[in-house]
Amino acid sequence: MKRSRFSDSQILAILKQAENGVPVPELCREHGMSSASFYKWRARYGGMDASLMARLKELEDENRRLKKMYAEERLKAEIVQEALTKKW
Repeated sequence: MKRSRFSDSQILAILKQAENGVPVPELCREHGMSSASFYKWRARYGGMDASLMARLKELEDENRRLKKMYAEERLKAEIVQEALTKKW
């Protein structure tokens, strides 16, 4: 998965600047990012502090791991079911 050029603390700092009244186009020019990135971050992280952001990342990682485990178990179950239903 592609990693962001910006750390969590940098993203929060940029969002705080926007909350303090700095225009979005100026922020984007200053930090070298697109306005779409800014609005995506604002929708996702708006109103969060550093601890909430870290917790969100932990939960996303855990969710990704659990989805992978479920997919593997489901595949195993389908293989067993297919093997049991074949006529010998």
